[in-house]
Amino acid sequence: MLSDGKGMMFLPGEKWRADIKKRTHLLNQKYNALSEYEPEERKAILKEILGELNENVTLQGPIRFHYGCHTKIGKNVFINFNFTCQDDTEVTIGENCDFGPNVTIVTAMHPIVGSERKLLKCPDGVERRLCYAKPVKIGNGCWICANVTICPGVTIGDGCVIGAGSVVTRDIPANSLAAGNPCRVIREISDKDSLKHRPEILGDCEVIE
Repeated sequence: MLSDGKGMMFLPGEKWRADIKKRTHLLNQKYNALSEYEPEERKAILKEILGELNENVTLQGPIRFHYGCHTKIGKNVFINFNFTCQDDTEVTIGENCDFGPNVTIVTAMHPIVGSERKLLKCPDGVERRLCYAKPVKIGNGCWICANVTICPGVTIGDGCVIGAGSVVTRDIPANSLAAGNPCRVIREISDKDSLKHRPEILGDCEVIE
């Protein structure tokens, strides 16, 4: 773990950190150069990038991971075009999740005061540019719609739907329909949302009970 995830300051420019990021950025480019007709080659690169990759995971590409090794993706996950994950600390994506295009997950944070953002004094007395990070967790069975940004420290509970264009700045409880900037819970998802009540959409298909 490159950051403890507890919000403590660290030096992102340390050589060993930079080396990991450069390696991951290069792997991003290699992945993005492959086509959808090369699934095994893509999977091999994802295994090099990610901290944990489970079965039946699709990332449409292009992808942009920062470290990669901090990110864990559960099984049966689909992530659409233009996925960005600035994983300076842990990012966990649960099972059976779907992501729309242009989703961004960010864990890194910087001081609000401009002078502190530029330099802070380290324990050894040297002034350096530091940042901190907070983990992001997405539960099982979530749908993260197009153009959603998930901010540092956020947990999204199981079974949530996050509406398109939302900026998620706080935790979202399980089974919530939430949307907006900042993202807010609209209501709980219930049986009333089932397609069995929408025959005009369901057509000749059936809901699996």
